[in-house]
Amino acid sequence: MSEPLEYSRKSKNDHPPARYEGYKSTVHRSPQRKPIKIEHTLTEVTGPLFKNEKIDAGESDLSIVDGQEAQGQRIYVSGKVLDEDGKPVPNTLIEIWQCNAAGRYKHAVDQHPAPLDPNFTGKGRIVSNEKGEYKFTTIKPGAYPWGNHYNAWRPAHIHFSLFGPAFATRLITQMYFPDDPLFAFDPIFNSISDEAVRKRMISKFDLDTTEPDFALSFKFDFVLRGREATPFEGQD
Repeated sequence: MSEPLEYSRKSKNDHPPARYEGYKSTVHRSPQRKPIKIEHTLTEVTGPLFKNEKIDAGESDLSIVDGQEAQGQRIYVSGKVLDEDGKPVPNTLIEIWQCNAAGRYKHAVDQHPAPLDPNFTGKGRIVSNEKGEYKFTTIKPGAYPWGNHYNAWRPAHIHFSLFGPAFATRLITQMYFPDDPLFAFDPIFNSISDEAVRKRMISKFDLDTTEPDFALSFKFDFVLRGREATPFEGQD
């Protein structure tokens, strides 16, 4: 990868604000003072140079652990990492994390009274190939309550993190699934005010790459810059 992951904002509506009143956590966590600029050091603007050999075999398949299959609907999530001109961005480390089919994360803080799945770790990694392509095998996550407001439920989603050639280039976003009835009630999804931009976070069902009797398939591309850029978190 020859250049860092950057974005150019066409509108203030393209990315979620650091503080969004409907999302209670941002009220407490968002900066209250003018930011102080700190110049990057050599460590922050160089490396890591991710290579395929750094990813263990099987890290892109979240649907099986030690030969035991996870519970739930098996799915493929695949797509490309692209720049603003639609050119592929290879050698991008892509990480995902998500809850299981019952809507529970494998994390000590998550005490949602839904079952844990011993055969689902909820995390994975892959490096985009020379065409910018990636593909994960996983389980479709469930909705879960999150206590932000009365009867608050998060739509099914998968978290993504992308790394360019340095730690300072990390970008984070969420991918949603088509036609989720919870979209209208979710302040995180609706913190992006432009409806057309919100739709960029919704994956597309793809019958052509669905594998019969095995897995449904969803497509989701990452566009790093330009007017069609994927909304990323923490841009304010």
